[in-house]
Amino acid sequence: MGSFMDLDQGDKIQAYYIWIDENRQHLSLRGKTRTLDGPITSLDQVPVWTYAENRPYNESNRRNMNGSGTDQQEGMNSDECLRPVAIFRDPFRRGDNILVMCECYTFDDKPHPSNKRSECLSVMEKVAAEHPWFGIEQEYTLYETDAVTPLGWPKNGFPGPQGPYYCAVGAQNVYGRKVVEAHYRACMYAGVKIAGSNAEVMPSQWEYQVGPCEGIDMGDHLWVSRWILCRVAEEFGVVVSFDPKPKSGEWNGAGCHTNISTLKMRQDGGMAHMVTAIEKMSHKQREHIEEYDPKKGEDNSRRLTGRHETASIDKFSYGVAHRGASIRIPRQCDKDGKGYFEDRRPASNCDPYSVTSRIMRTICDLD
Repeated sequence: MGSFMDLDQGDKIQAYYIWIDENRQHLSLRGKTRTLDGPITSLDQVPVWTYAENRPYNESNRRNMNGSGTDQQEGMNSDECLRPVAIFRDPFRRGDNILVMCECYTFDDKPHPSNKRSECLSVMEKVAAEHPWFGIEQEYTLYETDAVTPLGWPKNGFPGPQGPYYCAVGAQNVYGRKVVEAHYRACMYAGVKIAGSNAEVMPSQWEYQVGPCEGIDMGDHLWVSRWILCRVAEEFGVVVSFDPKPKSGEWNGAGCHTNISTLKMRQDGGMAHMVTAIEKMSHKQREHIEEYDPKKGEDNSRRLTGRHETASIDKFSYGVAHRGASIRIPRQCDKDGKGYFEDRRPASNCDPYSVTSRIMRTICDLD
């Protein structure tokens, strides 16, 4: 496609609209492209998009998104609105082309049930004076195109036991590095706040970190980073899985560890504020677990077993440098008496809008 992608676009750009699809059992991403006058320099230049067959435009320059095709509406009421909320540079089309993260609204102008961003934004506006920073560690597993065999694993078999794969080097221990490196650079180009990456404990499992991001930006950046990852994987004929326990048995699961700090936690004496926040979270174990995967804890029940560097889903615990706890306080933060803490419970397939919203609602006494 290279020769075609080099063709001049004139004064037009391609905008790829991305939205979250609630497909009953899991969260996934959808997207579609439209042509806009370019270049785009601010979000207010990107129009709301609605789409429906036989009605491509109306007087307000909108299009209708067909929600019945994504299991988000019945066919008789399939019109939905995609409201742009953040723009990023497009690392695939490059030039002035953009990626557009969107919120999804129903035909009667209400947030769709899959739209957790709307509620999260409301929470973040209420706690803006706290200046909450988040950093999320996104784990995932790469698969062959059959979506059954992890990348590099023997067909109908298993690699050697865990141990040599974490942060490893060498073809005998590492599978999928080309995908990882391409994803990292694509995120940097796009403007996603990617902070690092590493090979994980289970072979063909990887992690990357996004942040620090303040408030609502955390969800926007993580979702776009996930889309970029899946899109990069297409180029290599590889499938990405965000399943929290992709392989049963003596294999680590996949999480979305969420690091949190407020302005008071980052200042001198912040440890007292960290402990207070953690104690508040200890009283809402069930409420948090229900927000930490799309199935209200069912997915995480396979992962949070008290083994493989996890805490039990039924018990709350915290400690310094304790990877088997619900919440870990980093050793350096304990020494400094300030900083941040890590909630290790969110599943790899969580909605970051739900996770960050739930955390702030708890520690700021919003419910």
